Amino acid sequence: MFMAIRWYMTSKQGCAVSPEKISETLKQLDIRPDEIQDKKLSEAFSILLNLFEEMYADYNGTIAENQKLKDEINLLKGEQPKPDIRGSKKKDNIDESSEKERKKREPPKEKKSKSKKDKIKPNRTEKCLVDKSILPADAEFKGYQSVIAQELIIKTDNVEYLKEIYYSPSQNKTYIGQLPLGFKGGYGPGVISFIYTQKHASNVSEPRITEFLNNAGIFISQSTVSRFLTKDVDIFHQEKSDIIHAGLSSSVYQQIDDTGTRVNGENQYVQILCNPYYTAFFTVPKKDRLTVIDILLCGNERRYYFNKEAFDLLKTFRLSNKVIIQLQSQVAARTLDEKQMEEVLGKLFPNPDKGKNQRARIKEAGAIAAYHNQTDFPIVPTLLSDDAPQFKHITKEQGLCWIHDGRHYKKLHPVVTLNKDKLDDFLEHYWDYYAKLLEYKQSPTQCKAEELSGEFDELFSTQSGYEALDDRIAKTKAKKVELLLVLKYPELPLHNNNSELGARVEKRKQDVSLQTITDEGTKSKDTFLTIAQTAKKLGVSVYEYILDRVSKRFNMPSLASLIREQSKSIHQFFDTS
Repeated sequence: MFMAIRWYMTSKQGCAVSPEKISETLKQLDIRPDEIQDKKLSEAFSILLNLFEEMYADYNGTIAENQKLKDEINLLKGEQPKPDIRGSKKKDNIDESSEKERKKREPPKEKKSKSKKDKIKPNRTEKCLVDKSILPADAEFKGYQSVIAQELIIKTDNVEYLKEIYYSPSQNKTYIGQLPLGFKGGYGPGVISFIYTQKHASNVSEPRITEFLNNAGIFISQSTVSRFLTKDVDIFHQEKSDIIHAGLSSSVYQQIDDTGTRVNGENQYVQILCNPYYTAFFTVPKKDRLTVIDILLCGNERRYYFNKEAFDLLKTFRLSNKVIIQLQSQVAARTLDEKQMEEVLGKLFPNPDKGKNQRARIKEAGAIAAYHNQTDFPIVPTLLSDDAPQFKHITKEQGLCWIHDGRHYKKLHPVVTLNKDKLDDFLEHYWDYYAKLLEYKQSPTQCKAEELSGEFDELFSTQSGYEALDDRIAKTKAKKVELLLVLKYPELPLHNNNSELGARVEKRKQDVSLQTITDEGTKSKDTFLTIAQTAKKLGVSVYEYILDRVSKRFNMPSLASLIREQSKSIHQFFDTS
């Protein structure tokens, strides 16, 4: 221990000491206070070890901050910053996606013994005959052996349409025969649907789509491909709206997450709203609470209503009593539109440069109350998310992702061997408890729910002596209601992986197309991603569905109707009262 103190004093005098050396020095000490008989000495060593953990964390933070400052200086000098080169070897305690972590902890699903043959629908049947000349005289016919062979034929079907032309002198009008439904600009619905599907379901870039079509004998320019993707797609925008309405009504819980994106060189965000039946994408300039409310409004105009709920929220938001009283005198029990709301805020805060946070909290409280009191569209009772602040207070109940909570423990990097052991031991119990919640979801009972609630209190009251860990445990305990909402609603997922997978889809699209340029293109991207990902969830061929809509046949049921049909059974599991 005195060696470590000496090292610390030396380092403070300017000697460079690497984190690796710090860690190695502390490993050599490997002092375990719980094994020391002298109580005061044990407590002293515990304090010192926690002090070293804090110093080590500060040390790493200082290194990172110094490097950031050096990079900024280099950029100002016209030089390149230090490249972010990651090692190929996976390090301990690094963050993992919810998908990977979830698969580690959840029991493997039983694989359905469904062969490839069962999935394939034959288009026709042909017989492969035996050459009768080679058969012996006693050969007997024993039937057929079925073999389904898959084949793909890529060929053009270019049709010359002769459009009749008639002219009426009396009407001074020309009458021309129309092309079949779905044809646009000299291209048929098959070509157009192929473009939509390749772009948004297969994540192929526009130049590659153009190249493929040209090689297949369809002569089309990249500008035409781009135009098909963004112009005259109102029918699909309506499909997206219908999907969202049906999706919000299909379950008492929704999942939400966001990820960054670029639109014409500016940073924006993509919000992903989903449940097991659909996934919807929304590109927005901000990711604040008002933006989330706007998404749940299904395109309806945002309103503000100031009732008891709104004023209770303002107290939760810690708005000053003086401002609350002033607001009550102007807006109590009133519903305001955006213009009226801004007029009220202008009176409360005459100086536009002051009170920005209070303005935001007032609008949020009023918007939430108005959302809960409208009857024009479904109200979401429960929102499952990570612990980001913009998702809080919007719905009656909020569920939190266990995987996100577990990530916080991965951010602890103890250098004292004893503390590493304590962290590993606690995480073992943490994930054992997670496994019990999974078992509960399979066969929930009130008795099991009460037992798991008590076990939660016991587990997250642990005092390890490692201060950083104990602080993290206390923060998890404070989220008990949100993390254990599954005890009330067993159908509720323990993780937010569904929306994270949607965010991953958006990121994979950015790998191919760095950004969208126009508002029109951004809107189309969100719409077709919504249709493509929802169709996949519902077991519908994306290409066949889009072709059905482009050709104006409408033989296939809408995705919205399929959501309503497939979600009927879920309502019996939830009490929406």
